[in-house]
Amino acid sequence: MHVAIPLYPRFTALDAVGPYTVLAFAPGVTVTFVAGQAGPVLDDRGSLSIAATASYADLPRPDVVVVPGGPGTLEALSDQALLGWLREAHEHTRWTTSVCSGSYLLGAAGVLKGLRATSHWAVLDGLGDFGAEPVSERVVVEGKVVTAAGVSAGIDMALTLLAQVNDAETAQAVQLAIEYDPRPPFDAGSPAKAPEGTAERALTLIS
Repeated sequence: MHVAIPLYPRFTALDAVGPYTVLAFAPGVTVTFVAGQAGPVLDDRGSLSIAATASYADLPRPDVVVVPGGPGTLEALSDQALLGWLREAHEHTRWTTSVCSGSYLLGAAGVLKGLRATSHWAVLDGLGDFGAEPVSERVVVEGKVVTAAGVSAGIDMALTLLAQVNDAETAQAVQLAIEYDPRPPFDAGSPAKAPEGTAERALTLIS
């Protein structure tokens, strides 16, 4: 199974690397980072780059697409090369997925019309502009389209996907291999649970 993760300037690193790590550990899975052209792509902090080893043209029909989000999503909405690749790839994928605001790119490519979908809490409602039904869930599976909430939810999404592609036992083995047993020191991972004023502060970090 071949997984393609498209990169664009100012993507969020964990959106891409979380699912990459889960899927790349699975037997029989190849993961390739792609972009308009091969080469390094800088993340949203401007201090980390990931090398796309293939162009969109090099990998037109992957089995799975995982679209990361990030502050660069808004600029990427006008990237016709990326959107065109997503449209064409989606026609042949086994699964088309996104993490965080990467769902906006799926929406712009016409993938989410009439589907339930999720994204980062800060931009969730905007999915309605693409004909999707925004839902505040960690992972949403609608046929072959799978969307994940913000950033860290990409790991959950990838494990969910792996269980569908292979089996639950494989997903559980990968979860143990990467020791994904989260026990955060604070219960502030969603706007509903975070202390007063935390959401506003968080927004300043991701704008």
